[in-house]
Amino acid sequence: MAGITSLDTKAGAAPALQAQRLSGLRRASLGALVMLVVQFGLGISVNLYTSLPAKGSAGDAFSNGPVLALHVVVGLLLIVAAIGLLVRAIIARHGPVIAAAVVGLLAIATAATQGFSFVSDGTNAASLAMALATGVAMLCYAIALYLVRTPAQRS
Repeated sequence: MAGITSLDTKAGAAPALQAQRLSGLRRASLGALVMLVVQFGLGISVNLYTSLPAKGSAGDAFSNGPVLALHVVVGLLLIVAAIGLLVRAIIARHGPVIAAAVVGLLAIATAATQGFSFVSDGTNAASLAMALATGVAMLCYAIALYLVRTPAQRS
């Protein structure tokens, strides 16, 4: 009898574990989305109000105020958050969220590389690429939020 009870407990734990994993995916997706909105605002502030150094002297970029430094720190935290979301999606074996997380991580990486390019040469193309990549990442995490709804939320 003890063996049967143990099996019943394990069978009942599987849906609870999956619900816990989906809840973690929702929190991670929302966190990444909120961080991206903050990052987008910081990026606009840097673009409009921060004087970047002359072309080719990117090493002096942080000497013009804290906004650019904060923008970089949030960007690094975003990369960590995006990797964390991808790992959670893989553990939950949620294929559509894995796909959204991969595209979101690639978009964040693209925005970061374009950001380094923008600081070094100041081109409008790099600024546009950063903004578009951030928009793609936002869309990915919004889609991930939609995909991890509970059955009660779907109806």
